[in-house]
Order: sequence, then structure tokens, then C-alpha cells
Amino acid sequence: MSDAKSPILLEKEPLVDALIGEWQTIGFLLDELTPEQWSTPSPLPGWSVQDVVAHLIGTESMLAGIDPPVEEGDVPDSPHVHNPIGAFNERWIHGLRDRGPERIRDHFLEITTQRADVLRTMTQADFDAPAMTPVGPDSYGRFMRTRLFDCWFHEHDIRDAIGVPGDEGGVRGEYAFAELVWGVPFAVGKKGRAPQGTSVTFALSGPLARDVHVAVEGRAALVDELPGPATTTVAMDSRLFTRLCGGRVSPVDRMDEVTISGHEELGIQIVTNLAFTI
Repeated sequence: MSDAKSPILLEKEPLVDALIGEWQTIGFLLDELTPEQWSTPSPLPGWSVQDVVAHLIGTESMLAGIDPPVEEGDVPDSPHVHNPIGAFNERWIHGLRDRGPERIRDHFLEITTQRADVLRTMTQADFDAPAMTPVGPDSYGRFMRTRLFDCWFHEHDIRDAIGVPGDEGGVRGEYAFAELVWGVPFAVGKKGRAPQGTSVTFALSGPLARDVHVAVEGRAALVDELPGPATTTVAMDSRLFTRLCGGRVSPVDRMDEVTISGHEELGIQIVTNLAFTI
């Protein structure tokens, strides 16, 4: 595993292709939405499907140097806003809320086309350059992987809201999962309070099937393999795993889809505290 203090350098072309492909996939999905589906509540508190798209527009607009349509003081307080990033997101969501679905869809296509043109003209050196990202100082390429992760996650927020499943594997899913998995040790060690000397294996099935190992030796960390059986093994479908990590579903309501072996109490403690994304 890479040193967490070293920038993550990612090959530009496949990542840019995947990110643009994700925008195109979302665009195709938006083309099929009915007016009622645009107003359907999403898995995110306080946001409709249209609000999710407005959020995506807002982040890409920020990267293009475009200011939100309303000032911070013009946004009403919302109980689902807990941090400055959330407050910034609301400036776009509130500012675009009175626009109809067709205008929102066209706005999304316009800004993502603009961003795709910028990304295509960047060099590998540009991608490797230092940048401030949502996960701290890293490379610009790492920032774009977090963008793919965010867009991929929100694609499936929309799909979950309207009951239209999509492909969660493939190249885009792999990039998204590579970003997601960096937060799993925090969920295990900090939120799940796994004791020193313990280890956890997440045995995932489904479109992103794999084993994810976390060892708690000092600070919880991802490891390629464990020296022996994990203290607790948590088995579930990767689709449920991503939703639990994203706080999209209640773990209590979905425990019948989780199989825990080894230290059962620790497994339950971790599953019920798995949400860690912003």
C-alpha cells in the first residue's frame, strides 16, 4: 500500500475516459427521467433527484471557476447541513431549485462537456501536479478520482431513488471503489472502535467482489493480506457495502443481508458504524 503522505499518481487517459464515461452515463439516465422522477426524494436527506444533479453541476462549475448562483447568506438553514462543504453545496442546490428538469439536464450536459474538454487537453504532468483535494493535499489526478467516485455514487443515488438499477462494476466502479476503500480503516478503527490487535475482513460478493482486509496495529490500516484468520469476517454484497459506507441505508434494517463470522459482537459494531463519507 502507498504511503498515505505521498501523492497518488494516476495515469491520465484511462481515468479521464472513465470520468467522461460516467458523465455520459448520467446524461443518458437523465434523458429517461419523468417529471415525477426528477422530484423523487433521493437517499440523501433533504435532496430530491434534481438536487443531486444540481450538486453535480455545482462541483464541476466550481472546478471551472464559476461561482454559485446565490450567496451564502441567501440559503436557508437546513438540518441536513453539518459542515462548510455541505453549506457550499446548498448554494448550488438552492440556486437551481426553481429550474425545470429540462434546464437542469441541459446545464449538466453543458458543464460536463466543458470540463471534459479541459481534461482532454491536460498533460500527464498536469495530472501529477500538486492539488488541494477533498481528501487533503494530493495530485490533481487523485482529485479527479474523487470526482469519479462522487459522480458514480450519485448516479446510483438517482437509480436507487427511482428503482432503476445500473451496472455497478466495470472500470468506473473500480475507480470509485478504490477511492471509497481508503476510508474503510477510519470506519473500522475510529467509528467501529475495533480494539488493538484485531483484524477485519469484508468478504464482498456482487459486482465489486473482493476481500478487503483491515488490521488494527497502532492505527487501523488496509493490508493486502492477514497473517491468519480475521478476528471478524463480514460478508455482504458490494452494493450493500457501498450504501452502508455512504450512509445511504440503515444498517439495522439490512442486517439480515450481512453474515458475520468470528467475533460477532465486533462485526455488528463495525457494520452499524460503517458510514463515513461526507
